[in-house]
Amino acid sequence: MMITASAVQELRKITNAGMMACKKALTETEGDMDAAVKLLREKGIVKSAGRSDRETSEGLVSAHVSECGKSGLLAEVNCETDFVAKNEDFGAFVTDITKTIAESDAADAEAAAAVSYADGTVQDALGAKFTELGEVIKIKRVARYNLEGNGAIDSYIHMGGKVGVLLELGAEKEETASNEAFQQLSRDICLHIAALNPAGLSRDDIDASTIEEENEINRKQLEAEGKPAEIIEKILIGKINKYFSESCLIDQAFVKDDKVSVKQQLAAVGKEIGDTLTIRRFARFNIGA
Repeated sequence: MMITASAVQELRKITNAGMMACKKALTETEGDMDAAVKLLREKGIVKSAGRSDRETSEGLVSAHVSECGKSGLLAEVNCETDFVAKNEDFGAFVTDITKTIAESDAADAEAAAAVSYADGTVQDALGAKFTELGEVIKIKRVARYNLEGNGAIDSYIHMGGKVGVLLELGAEKEETASNEAFQQLSRDICLHIAALNPAGLSRDDIDASTIEEENEINRKQLEAEGKPAEIIEKILIGKINKYFSESCLIDQAFVKDDKVSVKQQLAAVGKEIGDTLTIRRFARFNIGA
């Protein structure tokens, strides 16, 4: 009988087994879902039904950037315990599948799981790790950047894989990407993002609802202090500007020199090497967040 893709997906959800293993089990059991689950358990491919629903709040963030610096991928791979996350073999596995996904065109977690890997897919490999380690292993999210114009893609992994950053630093001149000062700045900005966790690149990236909430909280505090209405509005402008300086990447005090902002550091290095530098985009993954 024909085995539908939805049946395979349902069995994968129940057992966390790989796609090919699920399809084979359903074929052998003529589409009987319960019998297929039992067959996978008997074969040791899945240890118990329902394990895929267990919480996966630990894991590793991994990155892979091409040698030319024109593309890069950041991936968060989750497991159930810190014990597994710190396992060297698990770390090597995450690094390897991240490289494999980066070399494909997958741009989200679902597409990443379907990428060819070894004799099957990445999802098949995750299922095999489930059998080996006794923990659910999932790709939570991925971010893929392909360079737009001149500049470079860079990455940084912090705290042993608990935090990861992917950055696109732009330039106007092609040769700038090979400049040592540019490369150092790129590394420094990645470190800055990992350490200070900006809410967005600029003020335009902060949701209007977030700004409204900040203003409302500050307004109530000022009213409770008995400040006049006309004074409150002036104070609110200063407070929201302070919020932007703490939350927006380009306005934050630079992690290596808090006397200048990230925007000022970009301009200073750009002037030094004779180019205009811009942060085009960034992604920051934090395990469990």
